[in-house]
Amino acid sequence: MKKIVLFGGGTGLSQILKGLKLFPVEVSAIISVSDNGGSTGMLKEELNMPAIGDIAKVVISMADVNKDILDMLSYRFDGRTSLENHPIKNLLLAALYDIKGNLTESTEILCDFLNIKGKILPLTEEKIELVGHLKNKKVVVGEENITKCYSVIENLSYNKKFKVNEKIFKEIKEADLIIFSPGSLWTSIMPHLIVPEVCDAIRCSKAKKMYISNLFTQTGETDNFKVSDHINLIEKHLGGKYLDVVLSNNKKIDEKLVKKYQTEEQKDPIILDKENIDINIIEDSIYEIENGSIRHDSLKTAYLIFSYLMKENK
Repeated sequence: MKKIVLFGGGTGLSQILKGLKLFPVEVSAIISVSDNGGSTGMLKEELNMPAIGDIAKVVISMADVNKDILDMLSYRFDGRTSLENHPIKNLLLAALYDIKGNLTESTEILCDFLNIKGKILPLTEEKIELVGHLKNKKVVVGEENITKCYSVIENLSYNKKFKVNEKIFKEIKEADLIIFSPGSLWTSIMPHLIVPEVCDAIRCSKAKKMYISNLFTQTGETDNFKVSDHINLIEKHLGGKYLDVVLSNNKKIDEKLVKKYQTEEQKDPIILDKENIDINIIEDSIYEIENGSIRHDSLKTAYLIFSYLMKENK
């Protein structure tokens, strides 16, 4: 069975995994653990643990259980209790961590409990903070603060050196395809690529490397970015021309929806500028509307990934 390793965190990665779990491939998701907002941030501080929110999201997307269980795991307590804003999935993972003292092992236990086929690995077992270095020369500490600063980011670093989860290197070495998932370019993908050991392993891997382009820009982070700008930033951090293919949407998005995103979130559709791209391009209609929001079509995107993998590994 072919092996796919995905780097990312949050909603973008989760959406892709929802589709990939339906195909005959072995999936390993590598998750950044530097988030410090909301429930995740509170648990991170109170239990002195790595951020678990993105891991919990990915767990839900890959779970093979009935809807009632999924609804329970996603349930978030409201202001009537001291558990306000905490979702059950975060509390379960935090409880396992408190028992085991190891996030990788805790995640494996939760994966077994939810019949997950595949691996979910945290980037590190340590509590770390992302540091943003802005164009205006300011330094912002904390992923949530970086996301909310709405200023051009020049570079990222961490607040300390840390040990990378050793299991990640084995997954990268054995991969047939490495994917940089959609999501926040600066706070979901770059947290992996600013780690020298991870970049070295990716560069040495014989796997094909794919980037799945976002559908909209991220306010303050990727304003005015086209698909080529995302590719260039990823390859800059990889240290060379290491991407083989980009998967991008080519279907025009409804003007009313575009206007909504531009007005409410100051986001614009990302343009596929083929004339500026020198790697292979897979283009198709890969979005869907879910509860009034635009998302990657998980099944269609997964099908295109699987088709590419089979074609390249004949």
